[in-house]
Amino acid sequence: MKTVIASALVAGAAAFAPNASPKAATALHESKYASELGAQVPLGFWDPMGVMSNIDNDKKFALFRESEITHGRMAMLAMAGQLTTRAGIHFPGDFEGVAYADIPPGMAAFDVMPAHLKGDIFATMVFLGCFMRDIPGTGNEFPGDYRNGWIDFGWDSFDEDTKLKKRAIELNNGRAA
Repeated sequence: MKTVIASALVAGAAAFAPNASPKAATALHESKYASELGAQVPLGFWDPMGVMSNIDNDKKFALFRESEITHGRMAMLAMAGQLTTRAGIHFPGDFEGVAYADIPPGMAAFDVMPAHLKGDIFATMVFLGCFMRDIPGTGNEFPGDYRNGWIDFGWDSFDEDTKLKKRAIELNNGRAA
């Protein structure tokens, strides 16, 4: 009986012993972009579909990063608009007889919104997509930096560590939105 109890205690203690086997390397960590900005907690370098495993072109990576930042910014604006509208805050006045307060939040807005307002929104999106781009030679520091040498809300006054931290925060917030 003592042998059975001793065996059970040893087996129970072994369950809590640390695992000494080394971690296996995965394809996710073999990408040359695994140490780029955005490979941060809680996910680390996250590429579940393996898109980056076949890319060794820095221009292609910069295009992907610019797209990620742009779409993240749009998602953050959409989320802010959704929360603001649902809180009951609307622009004063009306557009072609439809009061802004009568336009519901979310996708339901397109059923009530006048056609010209939809056109204005679409034209704004096209303008921003075509003309607010990264213009070479204007001092842009990273993909998605659309200041183009003329707008600066204090960015140049930050040190490099603060800039990197703020860019990481923008990436995480865009991913969360």
